[in-house]
Amino acid sequence: MHETDFTQADLTGSLFENCDLTKAIFQNSILEKTDFSTSYNFTIDPETNKVKKAKFSSNGLAGLLEKYDIDVV
Repeated sequence: MHETDFTQADLTGSLFENCDLTKAIFQNSILEKTDFSTSYNFTIDPETNKVKKAKFSSNGLAGLLEKYDIDVV
């Protein structure tokens, strides 16, 4: 799902199973209860998207913190 634009999409309860979300855009999206636990290469800003109860693996944490320019190891 490279470069897919999810701007202002309501993806409540969706399952992104083993999705490569390289350069996908999540802006003002509703991602509540969405399962990203097996997805990778995503960048999602929790401050500009609704992510309550969304699922992420510990490997995906870097995609949630990218805007802070920190390294998660």
